[in-house]
Amino acid sequence: DLDLLDKLTDEQFVDAALEFTSALAYSSAGPHALDDPEVRRRAVDLAASRGPQQTRFTERLLTDPPGVRAWLRQFLEDCDEAFFAETWSRLRHPLAAEARHRTELLRRRGLAEALSSVSSALSLDETAGRIVVDKLTEGHTVTADGGLLLVPTSLGRPHLMVLHRYRWQPVLHYPVSSPDLAVPPSVEQLTLRMTALSHPVRMRICRHLARSAYTTGELAQVHGMTAPEISRHLGVLKRAGLITTRRRGRYVLHQLDVGVVARLGSDFLEGLLR
Repeated sequence: DLDLLDKLTDEQFVDAALEFTSALAYSSAGPHALDDPEVRRRAVDLAASRGPQQTRFTERLLTDPPGVRAWLRQFLEDCDEAFFAETWSRLRHPLAAEARHRTELLRRRGLAEALSSVSSALSLDETAGRIVVDKLTEGHTVTADGGLLLVPTSLGRPHLMVLHRYRWQPVLHYPVSSPDLAVPPSVEQLTLRMTALSHPVRMRICRHLARSAYTTGELAQVHGMTAPEISRHLGVLKRAGLITTRRRGRYVLHQLDVGVVARLGSDFLEGLLR
């Protein structure tokens, strides 16, 4: 997919990169930021309202699109090497299964039912040939004539992200359903989780595991405890469904399941992350 990035013209790349500032009108074509001083000024002004980093990025983007594109590609390749490849190896199969399911639903039941299954914010106006998205701020609709791209994601639940730009293919970025979220935990599970978190040592361990993954040995060193003592606390947290583990070579990494903890209460989660 990164090869597609290289195929974009400078105008297309800048237009896509400035999407976060809404520098161009959504409902009609207009002059381009690389050619029109007024559009360029508006893009910088909108970036400035979001902070100095956004301003510096926008100014560099408008001055040197090829340089920014090369930097972006290298950044994404570094991310892939650092963490994304491993994450993608775990997520690609369930996301591909979701895509196949949605395609089959579209083929068998039609666009209206496929859209409603993605989000209650979506509906099909068959008479006008439009997909209506009730979250768009100006009440715009997304036309179905030019095709539609549905992108499942493991992130962002429960938010639906909509890309709607003039002459762009509409994109709906939606979170996949999760069995863990669909079935509320039992009273016994909640009791187990709250009991596990009531111990001050386990609370301190969770504060570390909320930010990054650690091995048992690393946690023992940080907390001044023996590895068996840490293992017993980790066992309690794991039985309560509060942490996840994964193996990397000969090391076992533990990390807090922030999604599970968040459902126990936002104040509690903020206390861990403070």
